[in-house]
Amino acid sequence: MGACVFCIAAMLLVFTFLNSIDASRAPTVGRGRKQACDFYEGRWVFDNSYPLYDPRNCPFILKEFNCQKNGRPDIDYLKYRWQPTRCNLPSWDGQAFLEKFRGRRIMFVGDSLGSNQWQSLTCMLHTAVPQAPYNLWRKGAVSTFAIPAHNISVMFLRNALLVDVVNEGYERVLKLDSINGAKQWEGIDVLIFDSWHWWLHSGRKQPWDVMQVGNKTNNRLSRYEAYENALKTWAGWVDTKVDTNKTKIFFQGVSPDHLKGTEWGKPDGSHCGGEEGPLLQATYPGGRHPAEGIVDKVLQTMSKPVSLLRITTLSQFRVDGHPSIYGNPRHIGMDCSHWCLAGVPDTWNVLLYASLIRR
Repeated sequence: MGACVFCIAAMLLVFTFLNSIDASRAPTVGRGRKQACDFYEGRWVFDNSYPLYDPRNCPFILKEFNCQKNGRPDIDYLKYRWQPTRCNLPSWDGQAFLEKFRGRRIMFVGDSLGSNQWQSLTCMLHTAVPQAPYNLWRKGAVSTFAIPAHNISVMFLRNALLVDVVNEGYERVLKLDSINGAKQWEGIDVLIFDSWHWWLHSGRKQPWDVMQVGNKTNNRLSRYEAYENALKTWAGWVDTKVDTNKTKIFFQGVSPDHLKGTEWGKPDGSHCGGEEGPLLQATYPGGRHPAEGIVDKVLQTMSKPVSLLRITTLSQFRVDGHPSIYGNPRHIGMDCSHWCLAGVPDTWNVLLYASLIRR
């Protein structure tokens, strides 16, 4: 009997040891993979070593994102680091990133939230090698940041809807099942896609006049249905056209806005203006973003591996991270959609880095 008790105790020790090893492993960022530690479950913690770069030393930040230069008086929003609950994120190492991707091309494809993340990564890389000459240029819809000494290019292609919008006569036709624009990003080594915010624009800001599937005009689709159709077209392109042994595909997830203060317990009519720190609740009071489910649904149907940067929830807590009135020097307008740089998109890129270095 004593020997049996000893065996059981030994088995329990082995089981505990194996579990502790599994719990210490960083998770693979992507769909359908369960890990003991999830990088996306955690909280924002104050860290005096932040931000990852001084925006004053990144001369190419768009003025719309450069909140400090535009006069934002508070600085605590710069000092928060994302801390997963059961593990640590790999520390950002810009020089290691440059070495790993020497001779490679990285492209962000999407709307201005993709541009936000692209600008963040260019600042993070420039700060890693501040003495290295860089080139920055734009040709057509593609903006390119390159560090010749490392033979690396980081690009942004503005394509807010991913699928095609074609001028036919006097109408702009949104073709939900056509993605000829993909020719612009074929052959890139790392692709990070995003698309959401422009699907909700109406009136003069709506970037199409009619929607079309096949040869039939269909304006009865809701914005969510149209978004799902477009993502299915994009997913079909990835599954049929991309060699994922050569090209790594990411989807940025859905970047939240903070236009309705009631979502986080503020009075009706309030917004992100004046917020100086993140929410500290365990869950976001406003609940899950409605577009998240659509992204998850489409990615689960894909045969090719696509890594999802699940940025939505952690970004929902950062009601303080938007430019608000500091999106321009004259303090006109209220921007609760984009993000200040330095700021939240730096964490998106740390999560991107964590996924890439494990490949």
